[in-house]
Amino acid sequence: MTTETITLNDGVEIPSLGLGVLASEGDEARDAVATALRTGYRLVDTAAAYGNERQVGAGLRESGVDRDDVFLTTKLWMTDYGYDETLRAFDTSTAKLGVDHVDLYLLHWPWPASWDETVASYRAAEHLLKEGRVSAVGVANFKPDHLRKLVAETDVVPAVNQIELHPNFQQPDQVALHRELGIVTQAWSPIGGVYGWAGENGAVPPLQNEKVQAIADAHGKTPAQVILRWHLQEGRSVIPKSVRPERIAENADVFDFALSPEQMQDITALDTGLRGAIDPDDATPEVIDLTIDAA
Repeated sequence: MTTETITLNDGVEIPSLGLGVLASEGDEARDAVATALRTGYRLVDTAAAYGNERQVGAGLRESGVDRDDVFLTTKLWMTDYGYDETLRAFDTSTAKLGVDHVDLYLLHWPWPASWDETVASYRAAEHLLKEGRVSAVGVANFKPDHLRKLVAETDVVPAVNQIELHPNFQQPDQVALHRELGIVTQAWSPIGGVYGWAGENGAVPPLQNEKVQAIADAHGKTPAQVILRWHLQEGRSVIPKSVRPERIAENADVFDFALSPEQMQDITALDTGLRGAIDPDDATPEVIDLTIDAA
């Protein structure tokens, strides 16, 4: 069972490793969640924008694992930013999930062009926290300037910032600010599957890197396991995505070995500084075009 946890700034404990369900649909998403929970995962991360909250909730119930033993995260989409809009969107998400409480509620992206609405949404999340309908609130994809502005204009420091982070894109300045503010860094695309979405950049994907493979060979592990172990030893939470039972089990099998300081440094040296996904400064509902099912 993946029982290692990280304590958030409000005292809540979050599992260090969980299942991400981006691009998992229908029965595939339901089955992945049920499989992961039966395998020992206790963190599941979804979002309104993923279009699979109903399936995630179904997988949770199908797993047989008690709801109180599962750390459940979902996220608010930009088209629902605004105070009242956020409260309505939260009700929609919980109805789809079939729960009355969410462990972590995140603003999915900063929206610099609609900053007032972004702040209003976070204030609504603070209200949900005060009501006890969420255990912790945070953000995703917020860059340092976004975080500093948000902290200055609101009352609750985000517990988590979920960001693109993998060997090829490590964001050390971002992570340092998280430490300064007491924010837990949670890595999405922790193995680097997103890398290259933004175009050709000449970098070798982390799973194909010879140094990572050599470290994996030395431990009798896979490159993916080595990368996840690197994150964990850096004190991060990770949410690798998979729908394959064997890969779900493989990703969880990372608590029985440790990387040496030299091996950690070898992976840290792979940073290219090149982002794979969209720059959060450019995030708008028009750029990331999708429709949220409101029913």
